[in-house]
Amino acid sequence: MNHPLLRGMTQSRYSRRDAFRVAGFSAAGLALAACGVQGQKAAPPKPSEVADFWSTQKKNGQVVFANWPEYMPEDQGPLKKFQQATGISYEYKEVIQENADFFGKSEPQLRAGQPLGYDIIVMTNGLQLAKMIQLGYLVALDHKQLPTFAANAGAKYKNPSFDPNNQFTIPWQAGVTGIAYNTKYVKEDITSIQSLFDKKYEGKVGMMADAQEIANFAMFAVGVDPDKSTQADWEKAGAKLKEQRDSGVVRKYYDQSYIDAVAKGDIWLSQAWSGDVFQRQLAGEPVKFVVPAEGGTIWVDNMAIPKGAANPVDALMLMDFMYKPEIAAELTEYIQYVTPVPGVQAILAAKDDKDAKALAESPLIFPSDEDYAKLRSYKTLTAAEETVFNGIFQSITQG
Repeated sequence: MNHPLLRGMTQSRYSRRDAFRVAGFSAAGLALAACGVQGQKAAPPKPSEVADFWSTQKKNGQVVFANWPEYMPEDQGPLKKFQQATGISYEYKEVIQENADFFGKSEPQLRAGQPLGYDIIVMTNGLQLAKMIQLGYLVALDHKQLPTFAANAGAKYKNPSFDPNNQFTIPWQAGVTGIAYNTKYVKEDITSIQSLFDKKYEGKVGMMADAQEIANFAMFAVGVDPDKSTQADWEKAGAKLKEQRDSGVVRKYYDQSYIDAVAKGDIWLSQAWSGDVFQRQLAGEPVKFVVPAEGGTIWVDNMAIPKGAANPVDALMLMDFMYKPEIAAELTEYIQYVTPVPGVQAILAAKDDKDAKALAESPLIFPSDEDYAKLRSYKTLTAAEETVFNGIFQSITQG
């Protein structure tokens, strides 16, 4: 197994965020949004129904885990430890490349009541996960069987707006969208989102190409919480972005290539994902990251059990096992994303390893309480809202 920090510095890996953001509003995603799938909303399960389901389930001694590439240590150490501790054998499959693509392939099977062949899947909060929940394609979790999650998950990862009370999901890993800037060219400390709209940086600002990403930041800029936003707020935010674009402040709307542009000085500041900046800092590049005072975005990749899963009890046991701090620490060392387990920081800090200590000390891996207080999720959209939202914000990047 490659040393995790060395791997991160030397290996050009296909980013989870790149896959998600490119796919989130892709043609496949929009086509699914427009099709009849949206009309089949399921009624929320009653507590008695959830209890009845779990009362009939038992441990089977096997579990199939579907995840994204590069999202588990190469030696699968956490999974091997789970098997040793529980006697449950596992299959680990790196079959999820995009949220939209995975949903598109899975939806016909789930709609027909056919199992996917996976007991755990990992999906990002956003369009497709919302549809999985709304259409009744996920099993409501039995939190009595998730004591380690209850004990060790950070408060910020419980009761998210996209899944109240973690009824269907618990986090796998997370990340933050903030601002990156090149200190070779930007001599001031960037603290405000308004810097992205400042004409003194004309032609030197990058923004994400994704509608949800630019929408959140524009709403922060006009003083709106995305979770509570309305169509009037979107229109106001859209006008802010249009002014930014038409005045020439924005050089380009980027996919993950923004980080190269910032590092090279093609642009001086940009919307940015925390993990990208952490890797550049490890490589010694003059790039800083900040969660602006007005707000930043937290995105979460979530574990869930799809309807029809053959081994739901075994799945719950594996999901809960990942919240043991020592297991979560092993994941963090390899993946280098934001962990939902705060206790990992002390474990890494106590290691006699400068790279582990660097992880423990990085606010890009362990955001401060001050930063967490400023973070918001993407708004969960209804089908009708989605059409309006896309019309406003996609017109900015495509206009």
